[in-house]
Amino acid sequence: MNFETARKRSAVTGGIRNFFNRRGYLEVETPVLSPGLIPESPIEIFETQLRDENLGNRPLYLVPSPEVHMKKLLAAGSGNIFQICKSFRNLEQAGKHHNPEFTMLEWYTVEADYHDSIETTAELFTELAERFRCPHIAPPFRRMSIHEIFREYAGIDLELTASAAQLMEACNRLKLLHTPPAGPVCWEEIYHRVFLTHIEPRLPVDRPLILSDYPRQIPCLARDIPGTPWKERWELYISGIEIANCYSEETDPVKVEQFCMRENARKAALSSVVPDVDRDFLEIFRQGYPKSSGAALGVDRLVMAITGEASIGGVIFFPISDIVGR
Repeated sequence: MNFETARKRSAVTGGIRNFFNRRGYLEVETPVLSPGLIPESPIEIFETQLRDENLGNRPLYLVPSPEVHMKKLLAAGSGNIFQICKSFRNLEQAGKHHNPEFTMLEWYTVEADYHDSIETTAELFTELAERFRCPHIAPPFRRMSIHEIFREYAGIDLELTASAAQLMEACNRLKLLHTPPAGPVCWEEIYHRVFLTHIEPRLPVDRPLILSDYPRQIPCLARDIPGTPWKERWELYISGIEIANCYSEETDPVKVEQFCMRENARKAALSSVVPDVDRDFLEIFRQGYPKSSGAALGVDRLVMAITGEASIGGVIFFPISDIVGR
């Protein structure tokens, strides 16, 4: 990253802070080291070791997002909060859009749902688009459901392919998987292969795109949409690149614990680093967690969109490829 880009990046983060401060959100700072996390089987974690003569020796983990601690603040009565912080994810191939250490904007709005968060995001992007003269990031956002894009770009009706066998049969009939998976696979794996291969490269790029209402088979802590097979979740794409993720947050303590136990078991079967489930996190839902919507946005990718940089290395100092060599 050159210093001209660095100054623009600084202005972007300053603009984000001003936006949320004016709306009464409290800016918070939460730990990047934690002894327990929210288990998410697709995300690989960095592990380190605490050595302390009073606390003893024990593993700690670099957080993949600030969610676990921000939700604790929300449960304690913080009200609307946001932060811009470092997050860490392992085993994601470094490249044009990925760096294992990255900057995330995360915010939570009480008494809100995922529709409300679309409006907040649109207001933020309107300000940034005007300030930095970037009409390609400006609302109105195009909106499509996951159900719609699978029918349009892959010819699959997800409501009629609710099992792994049904989804695989549809993929075989439509010749969507050039190399069929070896052995038994889950619905989620087939879904992601179709999405990444046949849908994501064809998404419309004329303006920012909201993909909403994700299938319940994709595990996450978003509320179910009653009477449907979908969850209250959306992702935001700019120029075909995913840049933000949002939920209406699940508040049911039983569903939250079931999610954490299932995902922890999946991590134990698949990952070499398996953090403890944060038990204090589970407790906040038993005590009554507030209705809220949370959104997470990749700041590096946003700066790429605003500056026109083609690679994440152009908007951060010291990308991992420069630090460790090629």
